[in-house]
Amino acid sequence: MNALRNRRLGIAMGALLLVGVGVGAGVVIAPRLDGAADGTAEGGGEREILYWYDPMVPNERYPGPGKSSMNMDTIPKYADEGGTNATPGVRIDPALSQNLGVRYATARRGVLEGDLSATAVVEYNERDIAVVQSRADGFVQRVYNRAPGDVIAAGAPLVDLLIPSWGGAQTEYLAVRRTGNTPLVQAARQRLVLMGMSESLITSVERSGRARNTITISTPTGGVIKTLGVRAGMSVAQGMTLAEINGLSTVWINAAIPEALASQLRVGKSVEVALAAFPGEPFTGRLTTLLPELVGDSRTVTGRIEMANRGGRLRPGMFGRVTFGGGSTSDLIVPTEAVIRTGERDIVMLALPEGRYQPAQVRIGREAGGQTEILAGLREGERIVASGQFLIDSEASLSGVAARPIGETSGPARAPASPTVGRPAAAAQTGASMAAPAQRGRSGR
Repeated sequence: MNALRNRRLGIAMGALLLVGVGVGAGVVIAPRLDGAADGTAEGGGEREILYWYDPMVPNERYPGPGKSSMNMDTIPKYADEGGTNATPGVRIDPALSQNLGVRYATARRGVLEGDLSATAVVEYNERDIAVVQSRADGFVQRVYNRAPGDVIAAGAPLVDLLIPSWGGAQTEYLAVRRTGNTPLVQAARQRLVLMGMSESLITSVERSGRARNTITISTPTGGVIKTLGVRAGMSVAQGMTLAEINGLSTVWINAAIPEALASQLRVGKSVEVALAAFPGEPFTGRLTTLLPELVGDSRTVTGRIEMANRGGRLRPGMFGRVTFGGGSTSDLIVPTEAVIRTGERDIVMLALPEGRYQPAQVRIGREAGGQTEILAGLREGERIVASGQFLIDSEASLSGVAARPIGETSGPARAPASPTVGRPAAAAQTGASMAAPAQRGRSGR
């Protein structure tokens, strides 16, 4: 019985000894594994820390560990991570890029499909204005029931004026004519002309042999009365404006063209006007003027089309849309979906060699057919991300990768590395993994 008890006690002591040895080995091995994880891939030494930062505020950098401005613990930024000056951009594991469905495109030369269009309003032709003035002091006897806004024909009576000084001068002229003295008659007639009488009025006085001191003033052209400054019984002075008549034979169609598109238009370009008052009936014309002044409130340039108004159908104030003929010049274009608009600037995500990505600031022009014109910031042949760029941009922002400014364009970039099957995840290798991108959200770039 004692021998059996001693044997069981020996077995228990041996088991405890084995457990103790295992725990001790784990205590010794674990720090070594941690040290290996913190070391570089080459020699196992300590990784170089460039600075400390808060992933929520990647632009803030600190010399050592501590709290950020948002009271969050800072984490180290290592030299072998993406985003350094020596190796621009952030590196994403190609297998992970493939899982995200990242698609690529190339900045290329091409012609944008479709035409340029802008809103437009029909307005009066300000060049077709007739100003009716009084040529002498007098009194208004009749206004023919006219009012501003009335449409009148050319030669229609506008106002009757009583001009006493003209009556006296005409009486003297008729008396001189009866003398038969030709030089005196010519001088007296010239005096009537200098007083402002028309040739037709002088001829009428000569034929009738009677002075006319009440003169009917007619409109020199047809159109709409824009202003009427006389009423029956009032007195007028020489040079006073009695009315303004705006012709309706032609009208202006003023189009509000965005300033980014104004440089693409030239005077003489053919246009097509669609008016809300005449659905399905196009009007054609040509761009006659691009006004030099920019409208500050809407940031637009006024393009003016002068168009014939047959039958007076085009009325000032009508709203429509002007479509300009499509451009024929070759532009640098990229897919519209590849452009990230932040409200302050526009960026695209460059696809660099070795699976790296870097945001680049661009200046965009017009859009048509799913393509966007790039005015600055890219060069022909550079590879960009056309789909999935928001998640990559978020990772680049968290890694502190700065966007390439406009003017620092490089040559054509090589195609990104193809994803390989069986590669280990790049999270521990690059320090810039795409772990849980959905939780990080869109970049605040």
